[in-house]
Amino acid sequence: MTEVVDQLREACAEIAARARQVRIVHDAIAAYAAALPIDNRALEPDPEVHLVAGGREELAAFWLTLDAINFGSGWYPTLRKRQGRSGYSTIAIGIRERFATRGPWSAGQLEVIDAADIAAALGQDPGHELMELFRWSLSDLGRHLLQGAAGRFSALVDGAGGSAVALAERLGRWDCFADISRYEELAVPFLKRAQIAAADLMRAGVAQFHDPHRLTMFADNLVPHVLRLDRVLEFDPELVGRIDRGELIEHGSPEEVEIRACALHAVELIVAARPGSCAADVDQLLWLRGAEPRYKASPRHRSRCTAY
Repeated sequence: MTEVVDQLREACAEIAARARQVRIVHDAIAAYAAALPIDNRALEPDPEVHLVAGGREELAAFWLTLDAINFGSGWYPTLRKRQGRSGYSTIAIGIRERFATRGPWSAGQLEVIDAADIAAALGQDPGHELMELFRWSLSDLGRHLLQGAAGRFSALVDGAGGSAVALAERLGRWDCFADISRYEELAVPFLKRAQIAAADLMRAGVAQFHDPHRLTMFADNLVPHVLRLDRVLEFDPELVGRIDRGELIEHGSPEEVEIRACALHAVELIVAARPGSCAADVDQLLWLRGAEPRYKASPRHRSRCTAY
């Protein structure tokens, strides 16, 4: 049976061949791959942002809770950010501090959580549109945990049978982690947050998976931005102009799917050119690179969606 990640790779390769507004600079791949400073230390959770100590159930709860709301980058410019922190870090630190002071939300508490509780934990306006979307996602997570994992976060992880792909595929069938786009006749199951949840749980020591190399890049709006500025991707000038003007790029539009798909396929080509690497690790390296001043000085595309 074809795994979802195989379907994703095939779809993204086909989109890269057809794309009209985004292009992979194939001649740049080999040198770019060779120059990547792969550093496993960069893959470890950041103790200033993430929960890194605690029991296995608590750590599983932290990562699944965080990744269930690891979206909304299109709204990040409107959030109350912590000093010197990105939107993602602001949210992650809020969840970590909630765990430190009051413990994890149980599956039952997540099922009935309200936007005001989430806003209080994250230091945000309870009327902000994202808070209701976060409530919806966390409630769905809690409901699925109660129905299929006896309310235990670690039981969900163990139910994957040691497979990162199996866990990502299971999460991807839930509304709170769903992420499938269409491009012409192609279904494109990006499953960005479902896949990153599997990687996060492994990096945190909660899970030992035999197939993390089967995960793809976690298709968002930052890694494509890094690849564009590093001249591995080229965008149509009109698309660049829209991004530079701060226009929202509609989620699911051909250009938005091309951005994500071409970035994912470019990472596959980089991995093929760099023996010993894997897509999840290259993704993390490029995502961290995106926090550097050069990349933050230039706008990246923004889409308001629950995918990323």
